[in-house]
Amino acid sequence: MKNIAVLMAGYSHEWEISMKSGAVITQNLDSDLYKVYPVAILKDSWHYKDAAGKCHEIDKNDFSLTINGDKVYFDCCYNTIHGTPGEDGKIQAMLELLNIPQTSCDSYQSAITFNKRDCIAILKPWNITTGNHMYLNHGDQIDAEIIARNIGLPCFVKANRSGSSLGVTKVYKTKDMDAALEIAFKIDDEIIIESFLDGVEVSVGAYQIDDEIKVLLPTEIVSENDFFDYEAKYQGKSKEITPARITDANTRVVQETTRRIYQVLKLKGLARADFIFHNGTPHFIEINTNPGMSEESIIPQQIKASGDTMKNVFTEIIENTIKHHN
Repeated sequence: MKNIAVLMAGYSHEWEISMKSGAVITQNLDSDLYKVYPVAILKDSWHYKDAAGKCHEIDKNDFSLTINGDKVYFDCCYNTIHGTPGEDGKIQAMLELLNIPQTSCDSYQSAITFNKRDCIAILKPWNITTGNHMYLNHGDQIDAEIIARNIGLPCFVKANRSGSSLGVTKVYKTKDMDAALEIAFKIDDEIIIESFLDGVEVSVGAYQIDDEIKVLLPTEIVSENDFFDYEAKYQGKSKEITPARITDANTRVVQETTRRIYQVLKLKGLARADFIFHNGTPHFIEINTNPGMSEESIIPQQIKASGDTMKNVFTEIIENTIKHHN
């Protein structure tokens, strides 16, 4: 029986969502194949809490546990940390140095995909269609009129390195730009300003087993709010329809675009790409390489719609990760 650590929490505003994702993954791992250790990665403690509620600290020298005097080493880590240090490449780099397999993409790819503007810059030469963007760093001189002229209104102001729609504001008037930037800068010192795209929003999951990139059915996102914000994602203020109510041709196009993005970026494990069909073409928004796996999340819906089970998909991913680990 293999020892599997399910890594969750993290240091960002998304740590509680990651704990929910980790709980779902833990519940759906095959207990006949794996001894599962839910591991919380927090700023003040990396630990596994056993059934009796006792915390066992991770030894950071070799990423092991000591339980009742016995050392526990991990055959694989299922990485479901949202934000830093599990989605930006930091934990991946540590595990790579320790030669421990982990299910998310590797450290370099994680660093790129976590940074929205770097990811977009890499994909544009591969003819991946996106909206228009401007970028700001904290301390830059800001002119709302120039932003409005170059990007148009309404537009989205986003924290560049964040997920779960934290630090995102839809701006309709130039007078509201400063407040939106202040919200985003509380999350990150890099900002991305993105043109508004009118159209159907879809999200598409994918993962790779051996040489095959498996692309799931698209989910259509219909928010009750002005956009797919935190409340819409996690507090029931949206409808997520799987499969999306788009034509078969558009389904094939957005699935193939997702496959191409996954391939170009050299990803690994489960990832989820977000698009808006604007003027009939899927425009890439961002990709999440440690997507939410809580009961409210999109990927579990897509796995179910594909006729598969989370237990089977997680088993495939873990075994493939171990098989192809260098």
